[in-house]
Amino acid sequence: MAIDLYYTPGSAPCRAVLLFAAALNINVNHNLVDLRAGEQLKPDFLKLNPQHTVPTIVDDGFSLWESRAIGRYLVNQYGGDSELYPKDPKARAVVDQRLDFDLGSLYPKFAQYFYPQIFGGQPANEEHLKQLKGSLDFLNTFLEGSKYAAGEGLTLADLSLVATVSTIDTAGISIAEYPNVVRWYELVKKTAPNYEEANGKGLKMFKLMIDNLKPKTEL
Repeated sequence: MAIDLYYTPGSAPCRAVLLFAAALNINVNHNLVDLRAGEQLKPDFLKLNPQHTVPTIVDDGFSLWESRAIGRYLVNQYGGDSELYPKDPKARAVVDQRLDFDLGSLYPKFAQYFYPQIFGGQPANEEHLKQLKGSLDFLNTFLEGSKYAAGEGLTLADLSLVATVSTIDTAGISIAEYPNVVRWYELVKKTAPNYEEANGKGLKMFKLMIDNLKPKTEL
């Protein structure tokens, strides 16, 4: 039985869940949620997720949201001995730290800088850009001497972070000054299972959204 995924493809956290599922070879039923139309506020969806956020999954009646929590659940429930979320406490702690860094620093700093420009027509805030660059610099440091984000193998951390970094890149924010990030990004694009289907297609939709909204914000 496939897991129900409620999502919007332009969302980085939603694409992270698609990457998790692809890496674990888990089938999902795709349920699009039109956030701009307020579908996340309908009573049926609120029963699944009172915070009315995407991504949300439903697995045999069990409902869960927040992409990194979903990733941990999928590995614990279906991953067996998968190294996506290693069982060694220290190795797992590093993966957790990188996931929490994405949740608490990198993605919020991007959202803080970019979304007010696109959705609110506000001018770029240079202080917010500085904070985003600071988070990218931290990621560049984490990757120094490390093949992947949390060691020598692909983990949940890479799949979550690549959804964010690819979104930053697609938004036109240069990552060229972070050579470790660039090297890692190219590696994950090549080695994450079914990357193009899970992440690339949604990125194209995100880019289309940006292009459609930009003329309104640049008037």
